[in-house]
Amino acid sequence: MQHVIIVIHLMLVLALIGVVLLQRSEGGGLGIGGGGGGGGFMSSRGTSNLLTRATAILAGLFFVTSLVLSILASVSRKPTSIIQGGQSGPVAPGAPAPLGGSDGGGLLKQLQGAPAAPPATPSGPQAPQSR
Repeated sequence: MQHVIIVIHLMLVLALIGVVLLQRSEGGGLGIGGGGGGGGFMSSRGTSNLLTRATAILAGLFFVTSLVLSILASVSRKPTSIIQGGQSGPVAPGAPAPLGGSDGGGLLKQLQGAPAAPPATPSGPQAPQSR
């Protein structure tokens, strides 16, 4: 379901970009219906109204698909707390301990009882030593 809405969303984005680029700007731009002659398909006023309405409709549909995508993304998300949470997985050596350790004390207890660790030595490239 989410993939279908993403495809529709992307098609709306491309259509919206196209319609905006077709509109006549104050400097001329890429506007259609150039010249002052009345022999075109539509008058310049009719074209402006049509493109303005199309832009408004496409923008509204863009916002609707954006909201639907955000709602679908949040359906499977579980609420979590950084204050009182268990350890989520293994910690890499040298990495800081996760907030809210598995002892159930929470963040405050962990910060109060944490001993100061000495800084680690850098593991970057070393300069060659002369003999």
